[in-house]
Amino acid sequence: MDKKYIGLGCLGVLVLAVIIIFVWVKGMYNGMVSTQEEAKTAWSNIDVILKRNQQNLNSLENILKGAVQYNEETLKEVIEARAKATSITIDPTNCTPDQMKQWSQAQGDFDRALGRLLMVKEAYPELQANEHFRTVMVELEGSVNRLSEARRKYNEAVKTYNIKVRSFPNTIFAGMFGFNVMFPYEAPQGTEEDTTDFSGIVHE
Repeated sequence: MDKKYIGLGCLGVLVLAVIIIFVWVKGMYNGMVSTQEEAKTAWSNIDVILKRNQQNLNSLENILKGAVQYNEETLKEVIEARAKATSITIDPTNCTPDQMKQWSQAQGDFDRALGRLLMVKEAYPELQANEHFRTVMVELEGSVNRLSEARRKYNEAVKTYNIKVRSFPNTIFAGMFGFNVMFPYEAPQGTEEDTTDFSGIVHE
């Protein structure tokens, strides 16, 4: 066989191999990008709910200015806890376990403070006659469930992402492309929120 054709054949095989590898790496990279973006979106949804809580807490504070008998200390505690929960800003795609633990602790402190506020309101039935008060409290009560759901979705998205970046052969390229393992939200001890077991996926 003519060496010219043999050379062209080898070149064709090489080009085909390069194309196949390129398509494979591209698909793997895009898959990691997609799952990471889903986790980042789930993370941002938590922040949206916390910001909405600030608006409701501001409204509640204005409503209660004339209700001096209301437990102002409890409301102040909730406002301060929410402020702390939103002041701790981390990048979930590039943080340490300690940073995530600190963020989770602030979230748990806010949950507990808000829970106490929602219980204290029962001691002031006269406030229930205020329609604006009832509306704000219903919104705050609903935020408890929305936060729980948002954190659950974030943890699920993180689990999906971590499985992808730690699965072979993705793990070979994940570090090269800057895809770090992400850490889930873990409810601090003393809160009622359940967490998913990530012991087989996430590590320090």
